[in-house]
Amino acid sequence: MTSPAFAITGQKGFHITFENGWTVSVQFGAGNYCENRNHPDWDGPVPSRTAEVAVLSPDGEFHDLGGDIVRGWQSPQEVLALFVETAARPAAPKGAA
Repeated sequence: MTSPAFAITGQKGFHITFENGWTVSVQFGAGNYCENRNHPDWDGPVPSRTAEVAVLSPDGEFHDLGGDIVRGWQSPQEVLALFVETAARPAAPKGAA
């Protein structure tokens, strides 16, 4: 099982890994499916009202989010709901997502 942790990702977002080993990726920089998608600054943090999210299993595999591996233009409330849902998942045995 992966240890709970926070990680900054490329100055465009972060990952949070819960005790169950599942990780949520939240990205809101240039090129992501968010308010900043076409922002010209690819090198620094820029505030955004929406974010792109993904969920990774304890194995590091992307989890299907209803037909895609990412979900774009998510509000803070939607991101929070995904955190709660992901943190409540049972820990998956290695090799099973």
